Amino acid sequence: MAVTSVLRSEFFHNYRHSASAIIGSGLMALFAFAVIAGPFLVAQNPYDIAALDLMDSYKPPVWLEGGDPRYWLGTDGQGRDVWASILYGARISVFIGVVAMLASCALGTLLGLVAGFYGGIVDSVIMRIADIQLSFPSILIALFLMSAVGTGVDKVLIALTAVGWVVYARTVRGSTLSEIEKEYVQAARVAGLPNRKIIRKHVLPNVLTPLIVIATIQVGTFVLIEASLSFLGVGVPITQPSLGLLIKNGFDVLFSGLWWTSVFPGVAIMMLVFGINLFGDFLRDELNPRLK
Repeated sequence: MAVTSVLRSEFFHNYRHSASAIIGSGLMALFAFAVIAGPFLVAQNPYDIAALDLMDSYKPPVWLEGGDPRYWLGTDGQGRDVWASILYGARISVFIGVVAMLASCALGTLLGLVAGFYGGIVDSVIMRIADIQLSFPSILIALFLMSAVGTGVDKVLIALTAVGWVVYARTVRGSTLSEIEKEYVQAARVAGLPNRKIIRKHVLPNVLTPLIVIATIQVGTFVLIEASLSFLGVGVPITQPSLGLLIKNGFDVLFSGLWWTSVFPGVAIMMLVFGINLFGDFLRDELNPRLK
């Protein structure tokens, strides 16, 4: 019954007639499959030193002269299969993007609810911190934090959470200020419900809709920021390479004619972010009543 209801909904009808939504969700599904099944799709673990052979270094893609059928996208300077490296690197990039988004959403939503519901000095402090942070580019703040604490996946997650919570806090605060003036919240207060229960049962469910769009698009933003940090050498370590680190390693020999070591990981990031943004735009149009 639930499946039938979804299939007959206006949302699904619009989805079926939106080329951008289908393409975007298709790319996202493709990367989700690659992240989950990546190790089973390739014969080589590109980060198992025992499986590498320096004699296979810098082999071109299979369709170029000198290409090896075992490595259809070629190899890098250590003999690692570029295709396998992309699949393994995408796992790190997507993991960082999704987990950092969830952490940012949780922190920003909590602070936004507190600021909007209680107001006063609490609201002023949280919003002034947000204003100060918004006056600097996100990549600059993340770069400063990573330079201070060092490299590592956990540290990248902390840095991205620190720069990503602001947009959620501001959005939730604005929605909360609107919700607390409505009759159902006033009735809950008159009934003597504690503030914590009012926030959890009455305010929170009604401020989540705009966060879905923000969260979707932010995954792509975080993937790009992480790639930039890794490219600059302050992101993930070489033992846990992401797509950004693959691009950086290939960039060192890009102008020597060995373009495939950098171009293919770059194309992978482009496709991932492009798919996320396409689907995010569709969600924005569907969930914003002003655009109906």
